[in-house]
Amino acid sequence: MRPNWPIIRRRRLRTATAIILLLTSLLEVLRVKHALLQQFTPGPYSSSPSSSSLSFKGEKIFITGIHWNNEQILRDAWIPALVELASAIGRENVFVSIQESGSWDDSKGALRALDQQLAEHDIPRRIILDETTHRDEISKAPGKQGWIETGRGVELRRIPYLAGLRNLVLQPLYELLGNGVVFDKVLFLNDVVFTTNDIRKLLATRGGQYAAACSLDFSKPPRFYDTFALRDAEGHDMLMQTWPYFRARASRHALKHSQPVPVASCWNGAVAMDASPFYEKPALRFRGIPDSLAKSHLEGSECCLIHADNPLSRNLGVWLNPNVRVGYNTLAYDAVNAPDRLWLSSLAVLGGLWRNRLLRWFSTPWFKESVVRGRLDAWEKKEGRREEGAFCIVNEMQVLVENGWAHR
Repeated sequence: MRPNWPIIRRRRLRTATAIILLLTSLLEVLRVKHALLQQFTPGPYSSSPSSSSLSFKGEKIFITGIHWNNEQILRDAWIPALVELASAIGRENVFVSIQESGSWDDSKGALRALDQQLAEHDIPRRIILDETTHRDEISKAPGKQGWIETGRGVELRRIPYLAGLRNLVLQPLYELLGNGVVFDKVLFLNDVVFTTNDIRKLLATRGGQYAAACSLDFSKPPRFYDTFALRDAEGHDMLMQTWPYFRARASRHALKHSQPVPVASCWNGAVAMDASPFYEKPALRFRGIPDSLAKSHLEGSECCLIHADNPLSRNLGVWLNPNVRVGYNTLAYDAVNAPDRLWLSSLAVLGGLWRNRLLRWFSTPWFKESVVRGRLDAWEKKEGRREEGAFCIVNEMQVLVENGWAHR
């Protein structure tokens, strides 16, 4: 019986193709793991600076945070970490500005303890403990801005409310300017677990040359948390919530090499920003999208819009540092910062690379983004003005409610 050469050739071609794909994938995994290892094991052949070589370089750092019902993480992790961080920066180079309002746990008690500890270290600070609850806020007579009509009546929009709180904790920045005190960086810290060395690495991103540098944040690893504010280098939201996250090639390439990742926007638990735009006239401020635009069932994070409005974003860029990983609880932090292993396994890298590839090949953000773009175009034509933070906007409506916030 004569061999069927066409069938044999097809089998050999399939086998050769499978072997090439396998070898290519393994090589790519090895490259990613090598980059991770360079960051994981500081030493004479490592591109990652050691803890001892990282310093605050005498920069003046303005630290801010807003809190609501965060007592447990405040007492367990955040307060000890903040006191250590502020002390490491040095009292002459740091200011801590905290705002809390309406918590029904003992966040106020925890922050009073923080105030006492900072006083013991002679750290300059302002800690506002506000009795105003969400219920108080939504019971007010609607103002000219920040309110929207929904099927339930006129409700208070969540994002303008949060933007107002973030602007409030920045007030000492301007008051201190009157005394000749100018800060180099503003450090925004969410209710996350972090260490002083994490913040050293964050501030040292790209040698300190950035409009903003963010960490990666996790609540339930391996999924990252802040999908609302993170946008890749092309302005798209996340392709996937697990590594390597991004659709844009530039963002994926940097992430695979464990280098600072160019993004259009990020927040992710901890973000350091060049302070100079906050001193300009008009000063950079947090905001929400206009109420008239939000009526079209659209919303954008104040933590994304700040980067869209920041003039330095175009020149110095916004960067995500994948080597700084924070957690919204201790278990999450430990899972992505284990001292005895890399934070990504070979299987996670291999699976992530292929899932990302398949999603890029067989999905598109066009349909989701076109809905937003259509509503935005209609608003811009009607209003005769432009929304610079178009890449921040999503098809959502968010309002404040007594126990937090809700979609409408």
